Amino acid sequence: MLTMLLIIWNSFKMALQELSSNKLRTFLSLFGITIGIFCIIGVLATVQSLEAKVQSDIKSLGSNTIYIDKWEYGSGEGGSFPWWKYIKRPYPKHHEMEAIKSRSQLASAVCYTIRSNSDLEYEDNVLSGASGFGVSEDFNKVLTVNMHSGRYITDGEFKQAAPVLVMGYTNAENLFGNVERALGKEVKFKGRNFTVIGIIKKQGQGLLGGGWQFDEAVVMPFKMMASYYVVEYNNPLIMVKGKDNVPSAALTDELRGIMRSIHRLSPRAEDDFALNDINIFSEQTSSLFGSVNLGGWAIAGLSLIVGAFGVANIMFVTVRERTSQIGLKKAIGARNSTILTEFLLESAFLCLLGGLIGLVLVFLLTMALSAILPFAITISVGTLTLAISICLIVGVLAGIIPATIAARMNPVVAIRMK
Repeated sequence: MLTMLLIIWNSFKMALQELSSNKLRTFLSLFGITIGIFCIIGVLATVQSLEAKVQSDIKSLGSNTIYIDKWEYGSGEGGSFPWWKYIKRPYPKHHEMEAIKSRSQLASAVCYTIRSNSDLEYEDNVLSGASGFGVSEDFNKVLTVNMHSGRYITDGEFKQAAPVLVMGYTNAENLFGNVERALGKEVKFKGRNFTVIGIIKKQGQGLLGGGWQFDEAVVMPFKMMASYYVVEYNNPLIMVKGKDNVPSAALTDELRGIMRSIHRLSPRAEDDFALNDINIFSEQTSSLFGSVNLGGWAIAGLSLIVGAFGVANIMFVTVRERTSQIGLKKAIGARNSTILTEFLLESAFLCLLGGLIGLVLVFLLTMALSAILPFAITISVGTLTLAISICLIVGVLAGIIPATIAARMNPVVAIRMK
């Protein structure tokens, strides 16, 4: 054990000596490793952080949730969107939501929502185009609405169509200056008076462009909103959340049967509704980001190959310069394996130095991007471990031939060489 520690320490000192005595040559040779690690870790950190943000936005639409709508949430057949086909479909109705509740064996929660934009007013302050959601009782079971202060709407308020609402954090901040002032106040939405009973916890800016965007919304009982809005013209939607451990495919099949029965469709008739599975969006996102990662690996791979040849060149020169030292070591009893290990470790340490420079550049990149982008770029422990592993593997591969040549030298011949 002590012998191995001495070998490691000597290899580390030799690597530093090589760097200090031939700064320009060593730096240029390690530059490929630096760029390779910078590309791999930079791409992985950025893509992983972006994917985490997008997946978080998708999860905010509901976990294991099916959206029943007249519209397909995709490009449609052949990459085009058949608007003419979907516009003729009937819109989801409130009584259909009640029927799904009573018939479904796989659903844990079912809710009905409508959405419209209107001015939100308090005294002389007006917010234009605030999003208003009219939701049924199970909405908070399908999508978790975390409260910053106050409370959520009660079942009694839903049934009585009470004029109450919970307000998004940004709306409360813009309308009242201080979110805590909003509780208990009366505001107007589309000219109707509502009492603010709660403030939704701040969520931050999303990347999907759609979604619920609760920060800039108000949520009220469906029956209240439906009393002065025409439901058909305000994006009616049924949301169904599956029970734990129920596959989304099974839930989709059950809902298709229920909806076809409600609409009294013949066996050969085409569906006149859409079942949009949120899990599919998550899977498609993972596949997309996987392709981006492959592109980063391809670019980094070329840089690492160039860097490996550079390190191998350093090691060949180092073996040549230390030939007499190698001979002396072998003459006093050093084994071939000891010489081999010393040079392999030195090669690995050189690659680690190049990798560390690359990691410093990545940290600077993450700081710059985090200041610009609406989400933080982070480097996970797994990614750092991957970077170190790559450096060690490339170092060993780059140094294996020079180290083998050094280990097989004849001590007598090596001592005579200068």
